[in-house]
Amino acid sequence: MLVKKLLVAATALTALSASMSAFAAEWPDRPIKLLVGYAAGGPVDTAARSFAKFLSDELKQSVVIENKTGASGMIAAETVIRSKPDGYTLYFIASPTPTITPHIQKSANLNLDKDFTYIGNIVDYTNVLVANKDLPIKSVKELVEYAKANPNAISFGSAGIGSSNQLSAELMKQKTGTEMLHVPYRGNAPAMVDVMSGKISFMFDISGTAISYINGDKVRPLAVTSATRNKALPDVPTMIEAGIEDYAVTGWYALVGPAGLPENVVKRLEVALQNIDQNPEFDKLMETGGYTRTFSNGADLKAKVDREYKLWEAVIEKAGIQPNQ
Repeated sequence: MLVKKLLVAATALTALSASMSAFAAEWPDRPIKLLVGYAAGGPVDTAARSFAKFLSDELKQSVVIENKTGASGMIAAETVIRSKPDGYTLYFIASPTPTITPHIQKSANLNLDKDFTYIGNIVDYTNVLVANKDLPIKSVKELVEYAKANPNAISFGSAGIGSSNQLSAELMKQKTGTEMLHVPYRGNAPAMVDVMSGKISFMFDISGTAISYINGDKVRPLAVTSATRNKALPDVPTMIEAGIEDYAVTGWYALVGPAGLPENVVKRLEVALQNIDQNPEFDKLMETGGYTRTFSNGADLKAKVDREYKLWEAVIEKAGIQPNQ
């Protein structure tokens, strides 16, 4: 009797395994939902919609954007984490959500080791240090010197407490021993308006939106935060070239899914990402927006998340930024 039960169980397991393999091989046979944690029309959403078209072409299946806004991407993250791991709910994740938000929001109960299947990096973006044109400075070195000679005369804006552009400025302050006044806003756009008007001295803005203000001669670009120059801003030096030692940070967009995605689905998505990365049309589209194609697999993406999580944890602690509720 026991032998018979064991044989039945083994047969059931074999059937289940075959069923799962067939499922993975047939995937995708219906539209895929790609979540975005930020509002429609913003830089993350715009990049995600461009990417979705190429992913749809690669998978021969519709990829539908769904905006789940709030809590710096955490609403979307929680939706993905709770979703069925079948490959039909994926997350176009922006780097601040896993690397910065957990340090800023007490409610961000994110387990980076268990909550996601990491699929791969898509593109990197750099922040650009842009200053008011009437400020008597033309370089990062002059900005630092002016701030040291005129305590509390230099102010910088950000999208809010704990935002990536605030932390870019905090890192500069820490590396140069400079005091500067932080003025938080409800988003990058109002901060940029006040940089242009001179109400604040400078801000770090994402390259995708800063480029139009720079090309329109409305602000003065001083440096980019990436290790190499941005192709869309070839005349703007890096922070390292501008004299800030070991200053090289970028933001990025990547693809993740809920924990437990079938291995065959992950592999197919990795191949799709690699093909998109090599697509000249995608390359041109991203370069125009100030992005750099940076395909990596899931393991490399997870290592990047862990590394940047520790970096921003240290910056936030030294800056004395307190987590909110």
